[in-house]
Amino acid sequence: MSPAAGVAGRIAGTVRADIRELAAYPVAHAEGCIKLDAMECPYELPPQVRDDIARAVRDTPLNRYPAADLSALRQAVKTAFGVPEAAGLLFGNGSDELIHLIVQACCNPGEAVLSPWPSFVYFDMAARFDHARFVGVPLTADLELDLPAMLAAIEAHQPKVVFLAVPNNPTGGLWPDDAIAAIIAAAPGLVVLDEAYQPFTDATWMPRVLDAPNVLVMRTVSKIGLAGLRFGYLAGHPDWIAELDKVRPPYNLDVLTQAALTAVLRHKPVLDEQAARLRADREPLAAALAALPGVRVFPSAGNFLLVRFSGKLDGNAVHQALKTRKILIRNFSNAHPLLADCLRISVGAPAENAALLCALQEILSA
Repeated sequence: MSPAAGVAGRIAGTVRADIRELAAYPVAHAEGCIKLDAMECPYELPPQVRDDIARAVRDTPLNRYPAADLSALRQAVKTAFGVPEAAGLLFGNGSDELIHLIVQACCNPGEAVLSPWPSFVYFDMAARFDHARFVGVPLTADLELDLPAMLAAIEAHQPKVVFLAVPNNPTGGLWPDDAIAAIIAAAPGLVVLDEAYQPFTDATWMPRVLDAPNVLVMRTVSKIGLAGLRFGYLAGHPDWIAELDKVRPPYNLDVLTQAALTAVLRHKPVLDEQAARLRADREPLAAALAALPGVRVFPSAGNFLLVRFSGKLDGNAVHQALKTRKILIRNFSNAHPLLADCLRISVGAPAENAALLCALQEILSA
């Protein structure tokens, strides 16, 4: 038997079958491309902020593990992001890690994790990886929240965890407050409000995070210019945070992330201004896209737009044509029946948006 055959046999006998059937999370090679596929902020931090980061990193000792006392960072995050003073905070290596921690702490094998669907793919992935059972409740044909279906699914499946992305990714929808309140009241376990895109809307549940006994608010700094830091935070009643902290890996937040984030938060208005620029550019980009032939743009409260192509070229063809022009966007055409022929486009810098529109005009008129 060849070594390769031996490895394949050992993998088949060792790695879970459901994991072997999955594909790894795709990350496109982006060198030399206009990158509108990952909802990143297109603006680099100003030189004075980068200089502050450099000084903070330079003075950070790398020979020691991260300190156990994160009280100063917790206070900085509360001040910067409007977290209630009485709330507890849990930090993660991006919100992806926090999703894992929530499922691990709450779900026995086979117990339900529930979300409107389609939504953030990692809700499903984390449930699978952590031996829970994912229940996706379909959105309406217009990609709106189906509240009666959500309430029926909660009653039928009794989920330990309900994830609500507000605004929703990849659709951009912003669920009504009264619908969120109804889901919170009906859920027998924990409701996690994923506010990754909150900087691009006025809506937030953060001031009310302590008003119900089963709510946590999860956020990330990835969308406001700090995607490279991999920092997420979870806010809620201190008792919830204390339980979830028991499954957090030790030293999950490295010293360089802590130092860089602390430095950046001293310049929080810079992040706010960048988010405001993207928010202001969203509607003009949406209007320009909607004016193209065979294009439908769904309402968005995020820093991205979900766009359906139904003319002579379908979503797959448009995606490939943009890729050949080195413009990267995310193709959801085959991800879910409700997303047929849909592409998700991040709001970029003005020059990037203009290049995208020029390319689409050329592609759709060919």
